[in-house]
Amino acid sequence: MSYLLEPLQAGTLKLKNRLVMPPMATGKADTGGKVSQEFLDYYDEKSRGGNISLIIIEHSFIKPEGKASANMLSAADDSVVEDLSKLAGVIHGNDSKTMMQVNHAGSGTTEEIAGTVPVGPSAVPHPRTGKAPRELTPLEIKDIIQAFQDAARRTKEAGFDGVEIHSAHGYLLNQFFSPLTNRRTDQYGGDVLNRIRIHLQVIEAVRDVVGGNFPVLLRLGASDFKEGGTTIEDSQIAAREFEKAGVNILDISGGLSGYAVPGLTGQGYFAPLSEAVKEVVSIPVILTGGITEQQAAEHLLTEGKADLIGVGRAIDNFK
Repeated sequence: MSYLLEPLQAGTLKLKNRLVMPPMATGKADTGGKVSQEFLDYYDEKSRGGNISLIIIEHSFIKPEGKASANMLSAADDSVVEDLSKLAGVIHGNDSKTMMQVNHAGSGTTEEIAGTVPVGPSAVPHPRTGKAPRELTPLEIKDIIQAFQDAARRTKEAGFDGVEIHSAHGYLLNQFFSPLTNRRTDQYGGDVLNRIRIHLQVIEAVRDVVGGNFPVLLRLGASDFKEGGTTIEDSQIAAREFEKAGVNILDISGGLSGYAVPGLTGQGYFAPLSEAVKEVVSIPVILTGGITEQQAAEHLLTEGKADLIGVGRAIDNFK
C-alpha cells in the first residue's frame, strides 16, 4: 500500500493523500505585498495535476511592521482579499486544497524592511540579526492578536481551506515561546504556559472569527537546538495546550535554529520532534525536513513519525 495515497481527515478537512507542500518564501509578491501574476503562475505550476493534497502558501505578514522580507505576501488589510481569492481559485482549479500562513516577523526583520524599529517580546538581540528589538507593551500585544484575527478572517473570505499560524523559525510567536528571546516578567514570560499565552490568545481570536468548521493549523518551532532554548519537552506541553485550544493540525519545524540545523541531515531530520509531539496529541502532525524520496516518506509514516509529510524544496526544484 502507498501511504501517500491513503486519505486522511482532520476535522472538516478531507485530504486525498498525505502529501503537503509546506510554505516557502518565493519573494514573488509585488512591492505592496499583493499577489502578482508571477506569484499565480508559480502556484499554478506547483499545484497542476492535483498530486499535492494540501498546499500551504508561504508566510504572509499581518502588519507592515511584521514584514520579514521584501516582496513578501500581505494579509494585512482588506484590499488584498480579491487577489488572494484568485490564488485560492488557481489552486482549487488544479484539485488541491490550500491554506494561508499568517505571520509577524517580530525581531526577525530589519528596520529597512519593516519601516520601523523591529519589536519583540524582550529587548534582547535576535540570534539571526544580532540586533535587539524594542520590547512590546501589553497594549501592542493585544493589537498583534487582533491583527492575527483579521488576517485569518481575510483568509477565509478569500476562499482558502484553512489558516496556519506561524510560530517557528525565529519569528515573533516563536520568540515568545523561546526563553532565549523572552525575558519578560509579566503574564507573557516565565514558564512555558506563560510563554505560550499569546499563542493561546491568538488561537482563540482566530477561532472566534473563522468559526468551528474552518481548519486552524499551527507551525511549531519545536526545538531551538541551542543551549538554554526551547526543548521538545516544552513543545509537548505547548502541543497539548494548542490541541485543547482548537488547533486541528500541528506542523513541526525548527525554532530559533530555523528550518535547517547544522549537522542535522537525512530524510525527515525533524522526525524526533514530530514523533515526540505526536505522542502527546490526537490531532494530525506534519513532518518536513529534507524529504525527497517517496519511499522515505512512506517509511516515516509507517514508523509513526508523523501523519502528513511536507515536501517543499524537492517540489520547488522540480520543473
